[in-house]
Amino acid sequence: MSGTLNKVMLIGHLGQDPEVRSMQSGDKVCNLSLATEESWKDSQSGERKTRTQWHRVVIFGPLVKVAESYARKGAKVYVEGQMETRSYTDAKDVNREVTEVVLRPFNGTFNLLDRKPGNADSEEPAEEKATA
Repeated sequence: MSGTLNKVMLIGHLGQDPEVRSMQSGDKVCNLSLATEESWKDSQSGERKTRTQWHRVVIFGPLVKVAESYARKGAKVYVEGQMETRSYTDAKDVNREVTEVVLRPFNGTFNLLDRKPGNADSEEPAEEKATA
């Protein structure tokens, strides 16, 4: 099908430290839990409301090293990749589906947006930015 696009761009905070594993091939894969939040003012009560969405992010290739070396729980990050759904069988032999944002070496971006560590007065973002 021509004329289609599968591109996801998110800015959010990591819910936990990156989880890096080695695959059977020896290559590494990184899993992230990313929270995005929206807020609004309730029209009836005037109260500020928020809603958090959690996203599964999977990183392959050289971006794994960036995430593993520099990203930590709570870090503000920008990710750009593709939405993918995969099926698997869990430990109880139940078929499951999961939808993830996947960053591959040829079309993924992972940027740390926090200030440089140890320099709270600086408005300069962290230098650990990478696009594969």
